[in-house]
Amino acid sequence: MPNASEMRIGHGYDAHRFGRGDHVVLGGVRIPHDQGLIAHSDGDVLIHALCDALLGAAGLGDIGRHFPDSDDAWKDVDSRVLLRKVVASLKSLGLSVGNVDATVIAQRPRLGEHIALMRERLAADLETDLSRVNVKATTTEKMGFTGRGEGIAAHAVVLVRE
Repeated sequence: MPNASEMRIGHGYDAHRFGRGDHVVLGGVRIPHDQGLIAHSDGDVLIHALCDALLGAAGLGDIGRHFPDSDDAWKDVDSRVLLRKVVASLKSLGLSVGNVDATVIAQRPRLGEHIALMRERLAADLETDLSRVNVKATTTEKMGFTGRGEGIAAHAVVLVRE
């Protein structure tokens, strides 16, 4: 096991409001829904939180610094592309993913049946074993903006190894 000086921890958070649309994208999985998420990219709050956690662990700032919404190059981009670019940046620094633990906060849509595929896609993009990627979903019991059905949020925590 690596010693403590070789490990770094990062945390990420993202949230987007609902708007027009017929699906949401979470963890790289298209999920049918009666609304979409308002965002410059595809609005994948899970991947955005994960990117922020990875960038934070590496001391590289945040997702907005690397993929600003003022740059049309990132307009409507598949967030998996962003995640792969972040992973490549970490690799160039000699860093790799130790493990990921993420939570999606949404009153709706129900996410349970989609989590296995989310984990598979994230593990592939992170270039790590499936056993190192955990995704959970929770509601806020109808409290706050997610509970009122105004949007979706996600937290991600990562361990990165040198």
